[in-house]
Amino acid sequence: MTRSPIATHSRQEASMEEKHAKYQRLIEYCKTLPPLPVAVAHPCDRSSLEGAVEAAKAGLIAPVLVGPLERIKAVAAENGIDIAPYPLVDAPYSQASAAAAVACVMEGRAEALMKGSLHTDELMSAVVKRDTGLRTARRISHCFVMDVPDHETALIITDAAINIAPTLEEKVDILQNAIDLGHALKLPEVRVAILSAMETVNPKVPSTIEAAALCKMVDRHQVTGALVDGPLALDNAIDSEAARIKQIQSPVAGRANVLMVPDLEAGNMLAKSLSFLAGADAAGIVLGARVPIILTSRADSVATRLASCAVASMVAQARRESARILG
Repeated sequence: MTRSPIATHSRQEASMEEKHAKYQRLIEYCKTLPPLPVAVAHPCDRSSLEGAVEAAKAGLIAPVLVGPLERIKAVAAENGIDIAPYPLVDAPYSQASAAAAVACVMEGRAEALMKGSLHTDELMSAVVKRDTGLRTARRISHCFVMDVPDHETALIITDAAINIAPTLEEKVDILQNAIDLGHALKLPEVRVAILSAMETVNPKVPSTIEAAALCKMVDRHQVTGALVDGPLALDNAIDSEAARIKQIQSPVAGRANVLMVPDLEAGNMLAKSLSFLAGADAAGIVLGARVPIILTSRADSVATRLASCAVASMVAQARRESARILG
């Protein structure tokens, strides 16, 4: 089996590597793949335009810049960004840019979307539009792929950006999306911890009941492709000593590489705590649509922007391989 570019095999190995080395290995791996055609929606400020161009220069993506042409050209000129190599699609304002970027996918010009300087809601509104969007039967959800210094593997956290208070039915798709992402990233084994405030089922805490139900759905093959356990508290999900002390017998406890949170607030706080208190970087990807959607923030580092593109590239590669097998 191909070794995952985001996995390390020991804490000792992780501690010897430079900060965010997992992202660097991911990016280097994806440089060996063909550049991913990406429709960049409304790249009308320096960070979004520069991020797309830097990813293109790194060989990760082949961007189509979608938005008001004169504004894009002005941003490029003002900041010394060379956009001459890249095709442009004119769209007069942000919502039109989102619609035109989605149209690029529908026309076969792009295999992924990338958020520019428009609001996430504007982009996702075009994605989920019933007649012209990119919806599938699967619920759309977000994953962070987090590079946490001194942690031996990257951590996938879901959902911290799209689904505010998901129902059990919606959590089934959120869980399956995250598992599929783990396989796209070539994790040797996908191990999902369904998080709550405790590791026992408590009728007064709904997230523990839903975690138990999801685990039973895994047993019945309604969700496939991973070892899944829950409810688990964060400490005994990722720390083997905490799991040992609490006498939790589980192939996931202490070894989780996917953390499924009960709701958006919990996920957002967990991701930002890792970023601002532990120095983690967070590459963002939206799954469940016809193509991967790259979500970046103006505050993202260059490494994070490149890693987000690399994650999308690996998702697209996995989908192409799956289509070949099925077709």
